[in-house]
Amino acid sequence: MNNSVGSTARLIGAGLRALLVLTVICGVLYPLAITGVAQALFNDKGNGSEVKSGGKVVGSSLIGQTYNLPKKNADDAEEAAVPDLKWFQPRPSNGLGSNSVNPQYSLLLSGATNRSGDNGVGKDGRCPTDPKDAKEGTLCKWVVEAQDAVIHDNSTATYKVKPSDVPADAVTSSGSGLDPQISPAYAKIQVHRVAEKNNLDVKQVEKLVQEHTEGRTLSFIGEPRVNVLELNIALKELIAKG
Repeated sequence: MNNSVGSTARLIGAGLRALLVLTVICGVLYPLAITGVAQALFNDKGNGSEVKSGGKVVGSSLIGQTYNLPKKNADDAEEAAVPDLKWFQPRPSNGLGSNSVNPQYSLLLSGATNRSGDNGVGKDGRCPTDPKDAKEGTLCKWVVEAQDAVIHDNSTATYKVKPSDVPADAVTSSGSGLDPQISPAYAKIQVHRVAEKNNLDVKQVEKLVQEHTEGRTLSFIGEPRVNVLELNIALKELIAKG
């Protein structure tokens, strides 16, 4: 009996010692070591790829933002957001859902639309060209409405956007709904509108887009892209210069 109790006590003691040692190693030393390496070698990425403007953190280069006009009624959740056309606009974020778990916080949840590529197409395998003919709640409805909005918002007195000019990323959200970048083609069709709204020369804005266009990673991975937040910060600085 005593031997049994002694063996059990030794096993419990060994288990507690192992728990303590592993807690210190895995729960304290390892996180501190990884954090130290991240801060020393990858400080920017380790802190969330923060983007600063005027000495303040204004966002992350990894997460997209919207650029909308203030709501007329800030407490009205049903009021549709209206884009502020002075700024370059990001991709649509149809995949984002509202936070219904804790309504105390106005958070958005990352996610895709979960609609198939042929959701809402007609018998000819195509989406209707008129939003009125598209079925509510379908991907086609969202796409044709977004295309109409892009054409309307970005056409100016001297520059008309054609349906064939509108790239896919202008009318579809990314898988996460949080993509911070747009294609150079989408940035290009926004140039004339941004220049007009801010009383800038078109060539100035075109140059700004060129300067903020990133090439493919390692020259072959991904596609050329433009970070909207960084582009709008540069635009704000250009406007300030007059």
